[in-house]
Amino acid sequence: MAFITDDGDIKITLPDHVVARRFDDSTHGLSHCMKAVDYIIEMKERIVFLEIKDPDNPKAKSENCTIFLKSLRSGKIDSELKTKFRDSFLYEWACGRTEKPIHFWFLIGAEMLDSGQLIRRTESLKSQLPIYGPAGKPWKNTFVAGCLVMNLSAWNKQLIDFPATRLST
Repeated sequence: MAFITDDGDIKITLPDHVVARRFDDSTHGLSHCMKAVDYIIEMKERIVFLEIKDPDNPKAKSENCTIFLKSLRSGKIDSELKTKFRDSFLYEWACGRTEKPIHFWFLIGAEMLDSGQLIRRTESLKSQLPIYGPAGKPWKNTFVAGCLVMNLSAWNKQLIDFPATRLST
């Protein structure tokens, strides 16, 4: 199964046994009060909440890209992503769809980000999401099982079964 992101420039191909659904749309009925991740991907062993931002898209307005990259580098975007994850988790939990471990993947279509920057962004986002629970008091249930921040190059190195390509190149 393959799907093309909403902006139309990134295509992600998934194995046949994996199902993805668009989540950040009006069909969940609570967009007026809850933030949502872009996609929810269900695999046999886990669920992935996927958020995608694509400043390298040739259709993207340069001023929007500048604002986004500034927010990314400063860590300000982590608060927005934290809210999207939590609201999406709460929605899925209320629907009874959180029995598997949930991972959060953030794909940034920005090849100028090097591996060090991606690692710093991952660690910063992990600090916003309570991955480990309270210090010294581990939770019985996992809220978020893992978190990755990747650009297309890192995505394709780490997730070889889920190749992502840019359609405009």
